[in-house]
Amino acid sequence: MIDQEAIAREWASRGFSCDLWIDPPGRRWEDFVHTTDEVILVVEGQLEVEINGTRYYPPVGEELFIPAGASHSVRNIGQTTARWLYGYRSK
Repeated sequence: MIDQEAIAREWASRGFSCDLWIDPPGRRWEDFVHTTDEVILVVEGQLEVEINGTRYYPPVGEELFIPAGASHSVRNIGQTTARWLYGYRSK
């Protein structure tokens, strides 16, 4: 089980926020670009994360870094609800 509070403390020590996102099966977030760095971590479910054309399939508990300016998409490719943490670097 992922300890969201522990992740939030660790990310805060690195200058990142931490919030939970919940997506139903089949939900797709396409072609986003942010002006700040972002991190994500799968809490439950199966995500496909595409960053600048490269696809990643992070297992539960694995953090992915999305650099500022990178085009990225997040897709729930599983048959169940996906829950994932995301955070943006403070400016």
